[in-house]
Amino acid sequence: MIRRRRECLGCRHRFTTYERMEDIPYMVVKKEGRRERFDRSKLAQGLLRACEKRSVAAHQLEELVEAVEKRFLETPARELTSREIGEYVMGRLKEIDKVAYVRFASVYLEFEDVREFTKEINQILE
Repeated sequence: MIRRRRECLGCRHRFTTYERMEDIPYMVVKKEGRRERFDRSKLAQGLLRACEKRSVAAHQLEELVEAVEKRFLETPARELTSREIGEYVMGRLKEIDKVAYVRFASVYLEFEDVREFTKEINQILE
């Protein structure tokens, strides 16, 4: 809880206000329906892995993680599906670095074999 001393600009009366940080966490609804607390570091680690040895600036990844958090703020239910997050991240990664996009997509879309990689790469090339 945050305690603040304030002053009325009209009558100059001083008073105290108390502010509380929101306790309700952002939630991610997984494919099987269970809910999990949104973990900013988990998303950042996945992006770092996808962008490893690529020329992607750290500030670009930070902006992407912040953009996902902003999407949570825009939803009144304070939750997003993992699909919404994954598709949003893939769309943004495709603009930033296509190789990082394919790496992220391979994990997110659970590629089973080389044909799925080839299909995704061909879609990028078109």
